[in-house]
Amino acid sequence: MPLYRIYRMKDSPRQQFRWAPHVAGAASVKAKDYEQRGDVTAHNEYEAWQSLKDSGSPLEVGDLLESENGQLRVCKYVGFEPAQWFVPEPKPHLEPEPAIREPVT
Repeated sequence: MPLYRIYRMKDSPRQQFRWAPHVAGAASVKAKDYEQRGDVTAHNEYEAWQSLKDSGSPLEVGDLLESENGQLRVCKYVGFEPAQWFVPEPKPHLEPEPAIREPVT
């Protein structure tokens, strides 16, 4: 049976997530907004949701499940949707400009 890693969303970003408009496609999530909180074994994310609900530690809107192959699914009001970790663009490395020497007269 597959193992899912559980990521619980922190309280502050959860409030923003709850009121954010629905986006089409995979949601982009930031690792700093989550805390890993255990694992659950289940055939799929809906069985994991039910198992956690019955255990008294239900998944909440914004929480993530990560499958063994690294696929993320975010819990929303309507079920689970694909998600991906946000990876910032690397800042371009700027070379310092060479100093211009004026001729000595």
